[in-house]
Amino acid sequence: MEIRLIGTDADYKEALTEIDRLWDAQPGTPDEARLELLAMLVHNYERSLEPLPPFDAIEAIKFRLSQQGLSRKALLPVFKTTARISEVLTGRRGLTLDMIRKLHATFAIPLETLIFPSAVPKRKKKHDSRPEVSGRARRSGRAHAAHRPP
Repeated sequence: MEIRLIGTDADYKEALTEIDRLWDAQPGTPDEARLELLAMLVHNYERSLEPLPPFDAIEAIKFRLSQQGLSRKALLPVFKTTARISEVLTGRRGLTLDMIRKLHATFAIPLETLIFPSAVPKRKKKHDSRPEVSGRARRSGRAHAAHRPP
């Protein structure tokens, strides 16, 4: 097989067949180099078919901290308070343009990652167990009288 960029499913299947044949290649041999090159070509072709999942800003921040062995306190120069750090990392507060700029400059997190909204679900409001009452009944005080036990 001639090694070339993989552009079709037929090229892909041919490359996979060749990889199977070369799988047990001895280290340092031309077959091993050929196997490695084919594996990279197959990987690139597969990535071109599958779109990347959307980036998540919060996960990117957490990943960068863990990657650099840093704690949340390293974010203080960006967010100013520990409360704000917590709000951002739990999704209760979004990133401002200033925060995005500082995160990019300080931690080299790509801007594209930081500008997309986070996938953290919004917290539900606590359910009010009282029944809905019209404004008129509320103002007159009859709303609570109607719900008192006899």
